[in-house]
Amino acid sequence: MSRRAFRYSPGRSLVTGASSGIGAEFARALAARGSDLVLVARREDRLSALAEELESAYDVRCRTVPWDLSESASGRRLREIVPERIDLVVNNAGFAVQGPFADGDADDFERLVAVDIRAVVDICSAFLPDMIARGEGTIVNVASTTAFQPVPTLAVYAAAKAFVLSFSQSLWFESEQHGVRVLALNPGPTHTEFFDVIGDSATATGTYQTPADVVATAMMALDSKRSRPHVVSGRRNSLQAAMVGIVPARVLLPALARMLH
Repeated sequence: MSRRAFRYSPGRSLVTGASSGIGAEFARALAARGSDLVLVARREDRLSALAEELESAYDVRCRTVPWDLSESASGRRLREIVPERIDLVVNNAGFAVQGPFADGDADDFERLVAVDIRAVVDICSAFLPDMIARGEGTIVNVASTTAFQPVPTLAVYAAAKAFVLSFSQSLWFESEQHGVRVLALNPGPTHTEFFDVIGDSATATGTYQTPADVVATAMMALDSKRSRPHVVSGRRNSLQAAMVGIVPARVLLPALARMLH
């Protein structure tokens, strides 16, 4: 007998960073399961094109919300725009700044923290209480395999994803007793626009997957009877994430720095 208790099919899902990559693939996978969608990203033209694609292909309703998550109080303001019931929130939006920290731009670091940390916290704060009140709902926070170790030249990004992983695990424990699931999804290097921005040199850990691979990992976890606080996408990525915890930092960090140079 299969261990899967059900095929996860939320009634309405909100996906941030939905205009491309993992976010767009989440939208396609959820639409294929019959979920209506609220698509959030900065690029309105791409959101509109994706919404038309999904409504035509899967007969679902899609709402687009062009939004810059670096703005303050993003979650609270999104909740005002989207007051209806949301069964699944996918916090996928994020970006990285690569290079020696001392050479970086403070404004870029501020925006990274705003999108990768503050917006995740704010959106969870805005949508989680309603889920707990009704005793059901799901939040998926997209972290990264960089969450499992410091990464020279990606110092702020790796630290931000470590925050997302830790934060999500705490919420998993707090929420599970109320019937709500919180999952941290940890992709490794993935074929998306992310690496068009920061370059391929930031692939020292893990092997490339497709957005479909990453989303399939998340959906398999959500289909499972077992509630898990986090999942790593890809067998090799999982092994590497487990191994870095036993390698001393004085050995790990110079090795990572050489690979990322």
